[in-house]
Amino acid sequence: MSKKHKTQDIEDQQVDGFENETVEVDEQEVIEETVEEKLEGELKQEKEKFLRLFAEFENYKKRTSRERIELFSTASEDVMKTMLPVLDDFERALSHIEEDKEAEELRKGVLLIYQKLVNTLEQKGLKVIKVEKGEAFNADNHEAITQIPAPTDDLKGKIIDIIEKGYKLGDKVIRFPKVVIGQ
Repeated sequence: MSKKHKTQDIEDQQVDGFENETVEVDEQEVIEETVEEKLEGELKQEKEKFLRLFAEFENYKKRTSRERIELFSTASEDVMKTMLPVLDDFERALSHIEEDKEAEELRKGVLLIYQKLVNTLEQKGLKVIKVEKGEAFNADNHEAITQIPAPTDDLKGKIIDIIEKGYKLGDKVIRFPKVVIGQ
């Protein structure tokens, strides 16, 4: 081969080699971009998982906190329910003792014990549900024991007598007031 042809071949090889390098660089850039996009996608998915898990955990904390507060507020419900008949007996005893004029000292002692019991139960969250005679009967708020003929027309469908008081523990009704209504 002549010198001119060798030079041309060398130049062609150099050009071809340069083009090959460019192609290789482009392929590497495409591969790097693909890997980078894939990693960004995975990172985005992991962030979404983390955010969902974090939100779920926050909801769990709020729910358990609410349940715990509710548990504390109604934990003594069974005890209160068992104490209500004792409270009723005290009220009956006080009404009978008031009729007996000779038992003044006995009435004072029973009244003192009754007041202590009521104060203690009120401190633990027990509240009396206020019911008045002549108030309109509401099945959502009262328990009707019986119906009797109304003494007057304006007492029809209204409370004539209160048999037992109703009580709430916090906002929950633990015993509805038992009433007699006019018919």
